Amino acid sequence: MSTAVNFFWFRRDLRINDNAGLYRALRSGHPVQCLFIFDKEILDKLEDRDDKRVSFIHTEILRLHEELRKHGASLIVRYGNPLEIWKDLVNEFKINGVYANRDYEPYARKRDKEVFEFLKDKGIDFKGFKDQVIFDKNEVVKDDGEPYQVYSPYMRKWKERMNDHFSRSYPVEKYLDHLFPYSNPDIPSLDEMGFKKVDPGVPQRTIPKEIIKSYDRTRNFPANEEGTTHLSVHLRFGTISIRELTRVALDLNQKFLNELIWRDFYQMVLYHFPESGEKAIKPKYDRIEWVNDEEAFQRWCDGKTGYPLVDAGMRELNETGYMHNRVRMVVASFLTKHLLTDWRWGEAYFAKKLLDYDMASNVGGWQWAAGSGMDAAPYFRIFNPESQLEKFDPKGAYVKKWVPEWKTSDYPKPVVEHKKARERALEIYKKAVSGGDQ
Repeated sequence: MSTAVNFFWFRRDLRINDNAGLYRALRSGHPVQCLFIFDKEILDKLEDRDDKRVSFIHTEILRLHEELRKHGASLIVRYGNPLEIWKDLVNEFKINGVYANRDYEPYARKRDKEVFEFLKDKGIDFKGFKDQVIFDKNEVVKDDGEPYQVYSPYMRKWKERMNDHFSRSYPVEKYLDHLFPYSNPDIPSLDEMGFKKVDPGVPQRTIPKEIIKSYDRTRNFPANEEGTTHLSVHLRFGTISIRELTRVALDLNQKFLNELIWRDFYQMVLYHFPESGEKAIKPKYDRIEWVNDEEAFQRWCDGKTGYPLVDAGMRELNETGYMHNRVRMVVASFLTKHLLTDWRWGEAYFAKKLLDYDMASNVGGWQWAAGSGMDAAPYFRIFNPESQLEKFDPKGAYVKKWVPEWKTSDYPKPVVEHKKARERALEIYKKAVSGGDQ
């Protein structure tokens, strides 16, 4: 092909509007061809062939393709190893440069480094931009340049730095006539990639302002379907702009804004501590003598622990791919403290099941629950799943929905007794962390 083009590579930013990297590509001076890669390195690791996330992404890719067609362009969609695909593309196109939005996960950074080196050898620039967070890398750090390890001062610095510049939308729509008029309707089907089409059950891509207004009052009660926004999957795959959502949060609810800041915080942590998916951020916590009882772990996975709130959460997760945030904290605490099961087991299970799975937030949340991570709850703070039920599901509406046999003879006896499990956890944790700062 004789026309020199710039490529924009969609990854976890599946939208045209307010897309930082796409905006920069469109203003670059060359026509822009858009690309999405179904990455075999990721998809081949998925155990379920009816994984809802793959169906969701595929549906969004078809939608993106149709949007681009309205502007006389198209989306090239490939399935395979990204580096091998780029080797093919440089032979098919005269590529001037490649634009993408940054991904901070360890695998993504390794992949992008390989692609960067390959393109560099070909004389092609590969440029990355910030899009999925408000602040990334070293934009919010301590005065000495070190990353924060506690959320509260990070949050204060985040809010000090925040201004209209960081939440402003990128006016992509003004430059869509710079898209390359290339016709490529061949999009691999789910079947061709070895997956089945399922309904992911994802809410609409709209920001529910009324829910955000009352978020601080409703967020902790899992029976309230209107208590949380269910936007996490859209943030995960970038079908909604973090900047747009942040502007709404700044106007309507500081508590909701704080949750978005937690998301930035965990992305920053993963960037600075890329091994945190495998190692405790606080090394002494890797000395914990986990019990790792496989039968007890299976009861936790199946939602049959004999603790109603834990069981309801796990069954909701298994059936829908979603779990209420308050309940996520309770089930994580239960696994790591009551069952003394390695937090990595729980993190891996959530990675398989959560529709909104995001490595940074998931690892951050699990290490928080286990006491081993940033801003971690002290090891001696152990959620009581019974008092959590009384406080946050007082009428049992959430539990009854997911555990219909609750309070019948069919409901299992508790896998552990709370008081004894708590005492055991305190003893084991204290032994592991003794000799160092808690």
